[in-house]
Amino acid sequence: MRIIAGEWRGRTIDAPPGDTTRPTSDRTREGLFSMLASRVGTFEGLRVADLFAGTGALGIEALSRGAAHCTFVEKDRSALAILQHNVSRFSAAERADIRAQGVEYASPPARPCDILLLDPPYASSLAEMALGRICNPGWVASAGLVSVETDGERLAAPEGFAVEAERRFGKAHILLLRRES
Repeated sequence: MRIIAGEWRGRTIDAPPGDTTRPTSDRTREGLFSMLASRVGTFEGLRVADLFAGTGALGIEALSRGAAHCTFVEKDRSALAILQHNVSRFSAAERADIRAQGVEYASPPARPCDILLLDPPYASSLAEMALGRICNPGWVASAGLVSVETDGERLAAPEGFAVEAERRFGKAHILLLRRES
């Protein structure tokens, strides 16, 4: 896995051995960030959250593109160790808040995020739980975007959010929601 664009373009991201963590593929990440860039323009100064962070690939990609801060939430111990290692390798600790907990227990960040990136385990029903938990003003800034990656699970837009776009990249299905102002 490699960073696609920005300051760290081309550098690799480590992943834990085995198949307990399913990092977002380069192709899917490229498509997702293209969708986001067409809506936000630049990532400069944005606040981002990477929930079900795993290796941190999504949040690190946002930081590479200029995001000011990323809140990472991950509860799996082996994935958490790799996430911490990756953030350290990119010297991004000052711009990162790594939380060792499940999304269902995470409190909102100090300031609402402009972009939230959710990549829960496929076929787990955690996407719906997470949307119910984080789709509020404490987590999502006004007109902020929420990206949810699933294996095709149909999700309804939570109250106060509109579907901005939907795309499929191989097995991955991306639902992009925008918080109504």
